[in-house]
Amino acid sequence: MRFTSEQRLDDGVVERDFTLGEIPGILWTPASASASAPAPLILLGHPPLGLRKMYPRLVARARAATADGFAAATIELPGSGDRPRLPAAEQARADLRRAMEAGEPVTDEIIDALILPLVDKAVPEWQAALDALLSLPEIGGPVGYSGGVISIGIRLAVVEPRVVAAGLFAGSFVPRAMFEEARQVTIPLHVLLQWDDEGNDRQAALDLFDAFGSEEKSLHANMGGHTGVPQSAGVAAAQFFTRHLK
Repeated sequence: MRFTSEQRLDDGVVERDFTLGEIPGILWTPASASASAPAPLILLGHPPLGLRKMYPRLVARARAATADGFAAATIELPGSGDRPRLPAAEQARADLRRAMEAGEPVTDEIIDALILPLVDKAVPEWQAALDALLSLPEIGGPVGYSGGVISIGIRLAVVEPRVVAAGLFAGSFVPRAMFEEARQVTIPLHVLLQWDDEGNDRQAALDLFDAFGSEEKSLHANMGGHTGVPQSAGVAAAQFFTRHLK
């Protein structure tokens, strides 16, 4: 991990850009974090739209996390931002747009081509980032994962024992194969669902929640579309992470 810039935000949060090999990322730490009082860590997931485009929402989420005493970090997803394009994913994205514009069903083949290669590439990168982040003296465990592509969160919850709680957003397409992985998830889950999310299958989201193997899991459904998440949802998610990471 190589830090490339550092700035202190107006609330005292330290924001550092870094690279992990060719992967860009951002780390936010509360002013109080130190080697003698390391902060628990929340990994901030996001859709594959690029860190630059997502930055306003990411920094708002990071500020909220650091206000609760957490460090927060994110990395650029494969094929996003300035990273090399993934031709198969680009084709799947084009097929998805074409189907949705035509009012046609989004097939399992399109969803698999769009999501599964992304999960396969992204999860090992998140694990490598976690290795580097937990080596910093001002960051300690436990670790939570929040938001982003829900299939990435599922895979991380299954394969990464350092992630002990996850807040997931049921707002992205889920391949059928991920339902089997969901049954292997055992960590506490806080799942957010927008009831009128026009781009996603509500019943599939409910079926996925039912499939999760966690003894502690809660579903928080709110009226409204994909971008209509109420402020109260953030408060509930913060309480969830405080409960499980502190």
